Order: sequence, then C-alpha cells, then structure tokens
Amino acid sequence: MSKRLIFAIITIACCFALTACSTVKAPAEAAITAADQALAGVSKEASQYVPDQLKSVQEALAAAKANLQKGEYQQALTGAQDVAAKAKDLAKAVAAKKDELTKAWQDMSSGLPGMVNAIQSRVAILSKSRSLPAGLDKDKFESAKASLATVTQTWTEASNAFQSGNLMDAVGKAKAVKEKAVEIMNALGMKAPAAAM
Repeated sequence: MSKRLIFAIITIACCFALTACSTVKAPAEAAITAADQALAGVSKEASQYVPDQLKSVQEALAAAKANLQKGEYQQALTGAQDVAAKAKDLAKAVAAKKDELTKAWQDMSSGLPGMVNAIQSRVAILSKSRSLPAGLDKDKFESAKASLATVTQTWTEASNAFQSGNLMDAVGKAKAVKEKAVEIMNALGMKAPAAAM
C-alpha cells in the first residue's frame, strides 16, 4: 500500500470522526438545555420537599455539562437525557411528598384543636378550684399553663404556615403541638386521645 493511499485513508477516517463528533455535539447541547429547563421547573419545590434527591440530579447535570466541555459529546448527551428523566421523577417525588404532608396535616388538624380546647377548659376549671387534684402541685400546674400558651401560639403559627402553602413548616409545628399537648394532658391528669399517642 502506498503512502498516499494510507494518508488518504487516515484523512477520510479523521473526517468521519469529526463529522460524527459534530453530529453528536448539537444534540448533546440541546439535551443539556432541555435538562436545565426541566430541572429549573421543579428545583424550587424539590429543594423544599426532596432536597437530597434534587442534589443528586443537580450533580448529574453538572457531570453532563463537564462532559460537554471536555468534548465527550456522547456521554454528555446520555447524561443530559438521564437528567431530564430524573427531573420528571423529581416532580413526582415532590407531588408525593406534598400529598403525604397534606394528609398528615389533615389528620392532625382534625384532632389537635379539640385537644387544645380540652386543655384550656381543664386549666380554666383548675384555676377556679380551691385545691388542685392529688398528684398535681402548684408548680406543675403553672408550668402546664405556661406550656399551654406556647402550644396555642405554635398552633396559630402552624395554621398560618399551612395557609401560606408551607407544608413542611406547618406539619413540623403541628407535630410539636401534638407532643406538647400530650405532655400537658398527662401533667394535668387528663387522658390523651388514642390518635395522639
């Protein structure tokens, strides 16, 4: 084989390689743009509801972008397509978490106001009483009254958080109210509802 023929074969091979690279580069760039947009659409809520899962997807997108910068277009394309699919999964995870929190809120908001009202009623009765029941001294009673004020304030904050769409904060505060309400009821010699235990 002559040197000219070998040179021609190498030149043609290089042209094919360059053409192949350039034909994969444009789709890789488009896929990264699409993945960026898909992630941007869900990242705000994902950062609130599923932050660990969001971080994983962001890292995958960063890796795809790095591959694009290095000229590894096929890896960039594959990575970006994977990120776009993961962004859809992220949206589903956010929706599932919101549903879970909404159900938790509904469960707690149906019972907690009644518990707080029962505690307020018991405190009002005991405040008017000349003597406290056995097992409840004045310090314990005053502590329960002070805790009741905190519970009432926290429940108001939880309700406001729910109304403003901050489910995580609402459910977190409601759980704190439930725990404290059970503690107060026990201190006052009241029986906490089974659902609150």
